[in-house]
Amino acid sequence: MLNWDDPLATTGTAGPTSKGRLAVDSTDQSDDWTAAPETEASVPFRTRSDPERPAQVRPGEGLVSNTDLMATAGAAPVVDPNPFPASELHQAELAIADTLLPPETSETWQAARHPDDDPTGGATGLETLEMGAGRVRVDDKKIINCRADLNQLVPFKYEWAWQKYLDACANHWMPQEINMNADIALWKDPKGLTEDERTIIKRNLGFFSTADSLVANNLVLAVYRHISNPECRQYLLRQAFEEALHTHAYQYVVESLGLDEGEIFNMYREVPSVARKAEWALPYTRYLADPHFKTGTAENDRRLLRELVAFYVIFEGIFFYVGFVQVLSMGRRNKMTGTAEQFQYILRDESMHMNFGIDVINQIKIENPHLWSPEFKQELVTMIREAVSMESQYAHDTMPRGVLGLNAPMFEEYLQFIANRRCAQIGLPEQYPGATNPFPWMSEVLDLKKEKNFFETRVTEYQTGGALNWD
Repeated sequence: MLNWDDPLATTGTAGPTSKGRLAVDSTDQSDDWTAAPETEASVPFRTRSDPERPAQVRPGEGLVSNTDLMATAGAAPVVDPNPFPASELHQAELAIADTLLPPETSETWQAARHPDDDPTGGATGLETLEMGAGRVRVDDKKIINCRADLNQLVPFKYEWAWQKYLDACANHWMPQEINMNADIALWKDPKGLTEDERTIIKRNLGFFSTADSLVANNLVLAVYRHISNPECRQYLLRQAFEEALHTHAYQYVVESLGLDEGEIFNMYREVPSVARKAEWALPYTRYLADPHFKTGTAENDRRLLRELVAFYVIFEGIFFYVGFVQVLSMGRRNKMTGTAEQFQYILRDESMHMNFGIDVINQIKIENPHLWSPEFKQELVTMIREAVSMESQYAHDTMPRGVLGLNAPMFEEYLQFIANRRCAQIGLPEQYPGATNPFPWMSEVLDLKKEKNFFETRVTEYQTGGALNWD
C-alpha cells in the first residue's frame, strides 16, 4: 500500500526541507552535502558530536548525511585480520605452512587438528536428544566444525556476533515508512529525468532485486547449515530477514513508480552486465547447498571460507557499491529522494552484513590457521581482482556517457580503492597501490569510524528506524 501523504507537495523546486532532508538544487552538480539553513521550517542534520542535538535517523524523515547514517550502523569488524606471527616478509610471501604448522599431510598434524572429530562437519542442531548430557561450555564453541549443542544460545563465546544481532534489531525499518510521492511525480514528468538517469534507476533496481534474493538463498540454503555457532546463527537469521526486506523495498519502488515488473525482476536474465554478476555468484551457493557437502576437511573448509569471501567481501562489499553511489548521487541532487532514502537504509544494513562476514572470516582463520595458505590467499586475490573488473564493466554499462557529474573511469578508481580496503580487512595485501577515493562524500560509509568501542557500551532503548541511544 502506497504512502500518499506527501510532505513534499508544498516545498517547491528547492526540495524537501523537513528535518534531516537535503536542501540541494536539482541542478547542483557539486560533490558536497549541503543542508538548509536552520529556520522554523527546516532543521539541519543532527550529528553525534553535539550531545544536545542527537542524530535523527528514521525512515520517512528523508535523506540524512552519511555521518549520521553510519553512526547507527553498529560496530566495525573487531576480529584481527592478521592474527599470525609478524614477519619482515611481505604478507603474500609468508611461508605459513612452514612457520606455523607441520605439513597438512602429516599424520601427527591430522591427529592434532581433529583429535575427536570425524570429517563430516559440525553439529546441525538436529541431533538426537541426549538426556543427562553436560552443559555447553564457552570453550566447546567454535565457528565451524563444532560438535557442541547448537540449540543453546548461551554462554556466548563471540560477543561481537551477539552485539551485531542487537544492533541490527535496533535498526529495524520498513519500506512503506518512506514517502515515494516526490519520486512518482518526478518519474511521471516527461522532463523530470534524463534517459540516462532513468536507466540508472531501472538498472540498479534490476540488479539489486536479484542480488538480495541471491544473498538470501545463499544464507538459508548454504551458509546457515555450515556455521556451527548459535550466536552467529542468530545474526544470520536476522540478516536473512533483512535481505527479504530489501527485496520488498525494490518491489515497493517498482510499484510506486509504475515500472514494468517483468523488466526489472527478469533483468538478470536479459542484461549482460547484470547477468554476469549473478552468474558469478551462483556456483558458490550451489556447491555448499549440496546435501552431501560437509565441512571438516581442509579442502571443504576452504570451500566454505572461499564462499564467505565471495558473498560478504565481494558480492556485498564490492558489487553493491557502484549502484549505491549512483542512486545516492541522485538523492543528493534532490532527484528520486524516496528511492535514495530506501537505498540509504539498505546501504546501512549491507555495511553491517559485510562487517559481520569479515569477523566470521577472520575468526575462522584464527581457529583454523592451516586454511590460510599462500596458495589460498592468492586465489582470493584473483577473485577480488576479477570482481573489480566485472563491477567496472557494470559502471560502463549503466552510465556510458557520464551523468550526475560521474563517469565510468571514476568508478574504476573507486572500486580499486574499495578493493584495497577489503583486502586489508581480511589480511590480504593491497592490490592497487595509490588508488584514491574520488567520492569523498562516501568516506563515512567506508571508514565506519565509531565513537565508542561497542564492548564498552550498550543499547539502552529499542527504537524503530535505528535512532540508537548509547550510554
